[in-house]
Amino acid sequence: MTRIVSMTVNGEECELAAPDFRTLLDVLRNEGGLTGTKKGCDVGDCGACTVIMDGKPVNACLVLAVEAEGADIQTIEGLQHAPDRPHLLQEKFMEHGGAQCGFCTPGIVMMAKALLDENPEPSEDEIRFALAGNICRCTGYTKIIEAVQGAAEDMKKARAI
Repeated sequence: MTRIVSMTVNGEECELAAPDFRTLLDVLRNEGGLTGTKKGCDVGDCGACTVIMDGKPVNACLVLAVEAEGADIQTIEGLQHAPDRPHLLQEKFMEHGGAQCGFCTPGIVMMAKALLDENPEPSEDEIRFALAGNICRCTGYTKIIEAVQGAAEDMKKARAI
């Protein structure tokens, strides 16, 4: 059975058709055209599909689309302020070389965003713990951790002004 699921995606209310068995990931990508969220393992192990749902990071491959009825969803496409103005986290990933092939990067950035929203001054251990569910096979995590630390530092400076 296909249902119409109403949700807010990246600040815009929308209705997407979703069969009962379809995941939020598949509906966002296929019906919503939001392909920035990647389909990795499809069993919740890699974190490539991380989106923020009602302020909390979730693996979109583990959430049925019908569970998102009335939810506020933020994807990587909704993170940047304007097409030519990336989010600070995205800038820091570019600056520190935190993005390799880029497949895992959207999920890692969304997880980092959720972390910084909840804890604006995380320690390195807290960053590593938060990103533990996001797997990058291209590189180590040093550049990714540095990018998150850099974003946290810049956000702290901005709050001090």
